[in-house]
This record gives sequence, C-alpha cells and structure tokens, in this order.
Amino acid sequence: MKDNSRRGFMGKAFGGVGAVGAVASLFAMKKSWDPLPSVKAAGFTTLDMSNYNENEVITEKWRGKPVFVLKYTPEMTAKLDEKQKERTIVIDGSHYMVNIALCTHLGCIPSYEKDNKKFLCACHGGMYDFTGAVTKSPPPRGLDIPPFKIDGNTLVLGEEGTEYKFMKENGITL
Repeated sequence: MKDNSRRGFMGKAFGGVGAVGAVASLFAMKKSWDPLPSVKAAGFTTLDMSNYNENEVITEKWRGKPVFVLKYTPEMTAKLDEKQKERTIVIDGSHYMVNIALCTHLGCIPSYEKDNKKFLCACHGGMYDFTGAVTKSPPPRGLDIPPFKIDGNTLVLGEEGTEYKFMKENGITL
C-alpha cells in the first residue's frame, strides 16, 4: 500500500461506483419483475358463506373469472351420491358448490336452471348437475373448483387449504 498513486485511487473509486451501480440496477430489475400490490390483492377473494340463500346461484369474481356459489337445500344434500359429495364444500354444516363459471369445453358461461337444479351450457348443449359434474357431453370434465381455504365461516379463494389439496390429490379438480 506504499505505492498509492493517483491512478490506483481512481481505479478503486471507479470500481466502487461500478459496484454500487450494479447493485442498484439489480434491485431496480427485481422490483420491476415483482407483481404490483393491486395484482397481489386481486389474487384472493374472501366470501362470507352466511350471506348465501339456498338453491340460488350467486356469481362472484376471483382473478377476473366468474365463480358460481350455490348453497344446497336439505333435499339437494340428501340426493348427493358419493361422487357428488367429493365435489361439495361443507362449511358450518351447510353444503356448497363453488366452481369457476366457465364451461370446460369452450369456456362459455353456463346458466343455472333453478327448477331442474342443473347447469346448461347453451353453446353446445353440455350439462352439469348442481355439483358441477358433467351429466351430458361435450364438456370433458366437471366445472373446475378454484383453490380455496376454509377459515371459520368464510371461504378464501386463491389460497390452498387442506380440503382443496385433498380434492386436487384425488383428481376432483385440476
């Protein structure tokens, strides 16, 4: 260090400024890649399940997609077979269907026939029962169930809880 020259000092100063600039550039790039807070907030939808009426389909919104929520009547619950029970979400003793409201054939929005308790996709005649399972082709699978987590009397869409993970592991939803 005895030979500290002006040239050596300039080299060290230039190296320090370059290192600070590189770190600042990397920080700015990472910040630009992160999703905006508004996008993060749109990833979760919280539903208070006590607000729904029996046999009435309410369309909610999650990540820009429509989501059907249907609270079953006691008669509907009594008619459930084992396969249909797998698609059912139970909160506080009430049974619900919560599905992304897009036909799995071509992405149309099916309509709910309250009297027949079924969903009809008018585009190509596909039908789903009140649990969202296919009853008439061409849809290749039942209505998709969005990721959810049960938190007391609320349902949090966009977060994977144990019930959803069980459905996913058993091939009930994607």
